[in-house]
Amino acid sequence: MTDTNLRTGGQLIVEALAANGVKRVSCVPGESFLAVLDALHDSDIEVMVCRQEGGAAMMADCWGRLTGEPGICFVTRGPGATNASAGLHIARQDSVPMILFIGQVQRDAREREAFQEVEYRRAFTEFAKWVVDVDDAARLPEIMSRAFAVATSGRPGPVVIALPEDMLRDQVPAPAARPYMPVATHPGPSQIAELGALLEKAKKPLVILGGTRWTEQSVADFTAFAERWKLPVTCSFRRQMLFDHLHPNYAGDVGIGINPALAKEVTDADLLILLGARLGEMPSSGYTLLDIPYPSQTLVHVHADASELGRVYRPDLAINADSTSLVAALADLSPKAEPAWAGRAEALHKAYIDWSTPPSSGPGNVHMGPIMEWLEANLPDTAIMTNGAGNYATWLHRFHRFRKFATQAAPTSGSMGYGLPAAVAAKALHPDREVVCFAGDGCFMMHGQEFATAVRYNLPIITLVINNGIYGTIRMHQERDYPGRVSGTGLTNPDFAEYARAFGGHGETVEKTEDFAEAYLRARASGKPSIIEITLDPEAITPTRTLTQIREAAQK
Repeated sequence: MTDTNLRTGGQLIVEALAANGVKRVSCVPGESFLAVLDALHDSDIEVMVCRQEGGAAMMADCWGRLTGEPGICFVTRGPGATNASAGLHIARQDSVPMILFIGQVQRDAREREAFQEVEYRRAFTEFAKWVVDVDDAARLPEIMSRAFAVATSGRPGPVVIALPEDMLRDQVPAPAARPYMPVATHPGPSQIAELGALLEKAKKPLVILGGTRWTEQSVADFTAFAERWKLPVTCSFRRQMLFDHLHPNYAGDVGIGINPALAKEVTDADLLILLGARLGEMPSSGYTLLDIPYPSQTLVHVHADASELGRVYRPDLAINADSTSLVAALADLSPKAEPAWAGRAEALHKAYIDWSTPPSSGPGNVHMGPIMEWLEANLPDTAIMTNGAGNYATWLHRFHRFRKFATQAAPTSGSMGYGLPAAVAAKALHPDREVVCFAGDGCFMMHGQEFATAVRYNLPIITLVINNGIYGTIRMHQERDYPGRVSGTGLTNPDFAEYARAFGGHGETVEKTEDFAEAYLRARASGKPSIIEITLDPEAITPTRTLTQIREAAQK
């Protein structure tokens, strides 16, 4: 039934957000969606004002990543939208539900290249699952309901809704907003039986977990399944929060810089169960771990989006199901006898423990190995770790042992600048949990202005800026491919501790390894957003190789 009470387009959007359980939105304000901001004034929804649209979109991505519900972001037209595209691309490649609302020129000015006009259906089709430009405010209930459904169903991802400025002011009758209905895809009983049969005859099975649409309960239930079958379990690139790293069945992560011993286990497996993951370029080591299109391993591929099944690898058993529904269907699947591979998981776990033990020394006065050991001993299991992209992230991904679900926010798309806005978003979502951002000096400066957002909202994140004065990953590749010919990879940086204090936060500088612990404890005790600058020798480009070693190897 249509409500005869007239509401503006802006009010209908806010009403639909509230009906769908949205607690907060990120935004950089613009005059093109003032009617929405006015409606939010009368709402309980928190509005987090950010300093750049890319950071705002990355915050929304982080909320979607950690909750499974769409993160919400509002930006203005033209340059605001193109700035936000960095976060949109992350959500698309990482399968994260998000809805990006973009202010648009008024309807009678379209197709004239009006001020800041962009045709978003043409511009953002590759970045989003669905892009729509709203012509009629009366259709907003329909469009909002569809947006939540599209963002969360199948392979989750972002939706873009363009909002003409004059449409938002229109007053129309409309039905009261209702929450969207989540769509689950379930496996068939015959598929579960076939999976059981494949497991029964396997000799060297291996599981790779990945993707989104997991819950804390489904992670726990899968752990129980792995225990029953004594399965060795790995996690795909930057999906490490899906399995306890200290569990005896954990074998490591299948990502960039994979343990060579684990890579061999993947290629030698006779049964590979790919659950929720796509196994794209990064986790597949450049599409080398599995033959394309016919893997040598017997492949079971489980994914919520049917279009991903057989897209790159032809599976022997394809199951179109979301991870949570698949795991629920495994509850009664148990081995008939002791699995033939009993003891293999423990051996692979020991190899992982050896691989994830950091080195104690390296070039320069600051060594990241002992710093990681200290963090492992002093961080709670519930701490949320965020990062962007760069060689510095190796220290986190390889040497931090994730224990709990929803403790990792990192872009599988390899987008620099993500860690800081993600940390701000994570702390807003979980104010009672410790949130630590890892960032390189180059990565931090991509969205370092969002430190001001943390200060504004009193969100005491702790950011470790690992400063080596270079774009480290690019320099490493440069030395490998063009040894000794340095070009375009050096950086000049601010004093990051002073940067923190300038915004009203807490700043520390660590120039010796032994100074880190006290600096971290002071940052934690300050109760303020903090930056700890770690001055790392650029030679310490990886945990095991220096820039000089890479250059000299390339020159031979």
